[in-house]
Amino acid sequence: MSRQLFGTDGIRGKAGEPPLDKPTAFALGAALGHWAKGQSSDPKVLLGMDTRESGHWLAEAVAAGLVSAGVEPHFAGLLTTPGVAYNTKHGPYVAGVMISASHNPYEDNGLKVFDHSGFKLPDAQELALETEILRIRETAIVLPLTLPLHEELANHYLEFLSSTFPHSLAGLRIVLDCAHGAASYLAPRLFTQLGATVITVANQPDGRNINAGVGALHTDYLRDAVLANNADLGVAFDGDADRALFMTGTGVRVDGDAVLLICARYLKAQGQLDGNIVVATVMSNFGLEVALRHEGITLDRAAVGDKYVQEEMIRSGSVLGGEQSGHILFPKHATTGDGMLTALRLLEAVVTSGKSLDQLCVGFEVFPQLLVNVRIARKMPIEFIPAVQAKIAECETAFAGNGRVLVRFSGTEPLARVMVEGDDLEKVKHHAHAIAATLEAELGVK
Repeated sequence: MSRQLFGTDGIRGKAGEPPLDKPTAFALGAALGHWAKGQSSDPKVLLGMDTRESGHWLAEAVAAGLVSAGVEPHFAGLLTTPGVAYNTKHGPYVAGVMISASHNPYEDNGLKVFDHSGFKLPDAQELALETEILRIRETAIVLPLTLPLHEELANHYLEFLSSTFPHSLAGLRIVLDCAHGAASYLAPRLFTQLGATVITVANQPDGRNINAGVGALHTDYLRDAVLANNADLGVAFDGDADRALFMTGTGVRVDGDAVLLICARYLKAQGQLDGNIVVATVMSNFGLEVALRHEGITLDRAAVGDKYVQEEMIRSGSVLGGEQSGHILFPKHATTGDGMLTALRLLEAVVTSGKSLDQLCVGFEVFPQLLVNVRIARKMPIEFIPAVQAKIAECETAFAGNGRVLVRFSGTEPLARVMVEGDDLEKVKHHAHAIAATLEAELGVK
């Protein structure tokens, strides 16, 4: 059965419009409540949200649905996505619901559901919930509901994060760009308590300014703040703080690939990089693969999406994985990506090595990359197109292990995407356009 509500990261959409309207949110709460009652004789469900103006009424609608099913909702208020996942796992909760659209603009919102394990619900369970949600929302009547705030849940989460960092940040000057989002009040508390001198920017949420020109998607803002404040480094979170990007003291952007390299080196030196394997996605730069290879570390690649990275990590037994976008997974600490946890792990490498973030990035050469989109009339497996296969083989031979090519189809548009990376920009351009031209000849619009 095809899905109508759940996507790869919960239910997303424009707040106030289906599927992010009050009847659907109420129906999610009711359906989740019915499921929860089958899991416990006294079920409780945790709700948390980011700073979007639609968060409160969505939380009230979900809670009303839970109450209608005889389930007690606990409202954490402003909390990060990983904070909801942590408290769901370690608290008396059958499930947790995070109300956020992550890095999207304020007009959007979303409903992401975790079970007691702290992981997102399996696909089969989401599909079963969806069937019931669609039935319930046809007759849903959402009554006003007051939600008491459980402030202790944010404290529990911050205490957990602090417990993973047995060091001091004294002497470090750090800029935190909180994206006017879920980290706005939590991140400054955490890093100040650990001893850092903290300069906080983009931490004045008004319900509409989340991610607006700030945060992980707009790191120029962080760079300017780091340089203006003569800081040692900077951290930029996204709206729900499940990922983070960084800035060195000299204004060099540090993305998820560089974070993976720094953390892999540190964990290996500590004897904690099980199997000497790191998992990234097919989009991570080839320079990461080369740098890890020099350290005796294998890079395994998964499809784009933290879900697929996590699956590959479980398969390979890896303790470190993530995406170029800054969504990093440390399964020994958490069940989901966590921007503040990632910052702590990176800072652990800084503090214990006595090196700056600039120095820790040494040895990571970002290979030239070119992405070419080709509009096509039809899709067919690349392995069934000999002319394209021949051009790909020609590219791989030309780079002789110092480059790679990736050809894939867009899941939402009539496009083929050709990505070529290598140690020579002119060769990258030549082969990317040659493969693209062949694809256009074979599958293009006539």
